[in-house]
Amino acid sequence: MQSVLADLSVSITELKRNPSAVISGAGDEPVAILNNNRPTAYIIPAETYEAMFEILEDHYLGRLAMERLAEEGDKAVEVDIDELQA
Repeated sequence: MQSVLADLSVSITELKRNPSAVISGAGDEPVAILNNNRPTAYIIPAETYEAMFEILEDHYLGRLAMERLAEEGDKAVEVDIDELQA
């Protein structure tokens, strides 16, 4: 059985019937959209999506930085922050 990762859920039929009511009724909470009692999608507030996207982007950039550091090996250069302020 598939987990529903939200406290609120509605059927696709309910969503089609009145999408504005579903969104406004959810407030700041995610809503699981169910098809045959199984989650097929989630509606989340725009602020939540933006925050999740920023976290994923930060994670990706952190991994990219670590990979590049590993490629560089001992080529890393030490700098003084005062020298950069010109």
